[in-house]
Amino acid sequence: MSSTSVTPLTYKDAGVDIEAGDQLVENIKPFAKRTMRPEVMGGIGGFGALVEVSKNYKNPVMVAGTDGVGTKLKLAFHLNKHDTVGEDLVAMSVNDILVQGAEPIFFLDYFACGKLDVAVATDVVRGIAHGCELAGCALIGGETAEMPSMYPAGEYDLAGFAVGLVEKESIITGETIAPGDVVLGLQSSGAHSNGYSLIRKIIDRSGVDLHQPENKQLALDLIAPTRIYVKPLLALIKSGMVKGMAHITGGGLTENIPRVLPKSVVAVIDRKAWQAPAIFQWLQQAGNVDDAEMARTFNCGIGMVVIVERGHADSAKAQLEAAGERVFVVGAIRHRGGDEPQTIVF
Repeated sequence: MSSTSVTPLTYKDAGVDIEAGDQLVENIKPFAKRTMRPEVMGGIGGFGALVEVSKNYKNPVMVAGTDGVGTKLKLAFHLNKHDTVGEDLVAMSVNDILVQGAEPIFFLDYFACGKLDVAVATDVVRGIAHGCELAGCALIGGETAEMPSMYPAGEYDLAGFAVGLVEKESIITGETIAPGDVVLGLQSSGAHSNGYSLIRKIIDRSGVDLHQPENKQLALDLIAPTRIYVKPLLALIKSGMVKGMAHITGGGLTENIPRVLPKSVVAVIDRKAWQAPAIFQWLQQAGNVDDAEMARTFNCGIGMVVIVERGHADSAKAQLEAAGERVFVVGAIRHRGGDEPQTIVF
């Protein structure tokens, strides 16, 4: 048959390098091993990961969350810095499930690219593993998808999935939040993983060259990974002082705090109670962004909000600060009048 004269094709000819994928798996095994928990049965490389429900829980409820890093990845490509976006990926999911009182137990990642660069992917997964260590959860597996022509050269996408456990009777719902309660704000490490489409627009408009030595600190501030609040807040939750929490992501304080408030109350936030990190001042000035737009796009320096009774505010603040967090008393809860918004920032 004439087909015998045609050069045989391989998967590698089509743009998928199985050997590169195998090498990546070998590279990341040591990182994943450092995140293991006693509940995990088996290691990286199987078709599925087995995790026992910890015997430490009497009536456990699973809490699951998923997220990505968004267009912050574009900044990572531009700076050729790939060792922190994995930490962002973990943070966005574990901080979300934390607000319901859940202890993150395990994490899965999805890494997709057009052509697999093993060194870059190894950096990314190293960051994911570091994030899992900070959160105390196990990196039990994931998926690396090499899809030729799906992504521009040198680019990739990330998604992450976290599962945690909380005792059924200890789920934090915010339903006991009442007038007189105090709102504590935990400082962010920067813009975290929100608002980067606007950030990149501001960078373009400003004309700043992030590759120049004089702009090295600015570049580092812009790419700084999302802070992971899990361990200090889990310890505070065990003290019984926490009535509600809000992870401050896209939408800022004004849109995220209402998600944990009863309809009958309002959180009144004093914007002068904390000093936003310098990066937010640069973004506002370089982009000529008004206060309202800043507040609904960025966390503006507060990455997590914790609501406690007034009598517990000082001890909760002291405990978090002893654990390494910078904490501000940013506001208070009062009765809601009519149809007024549930968070007021003044």
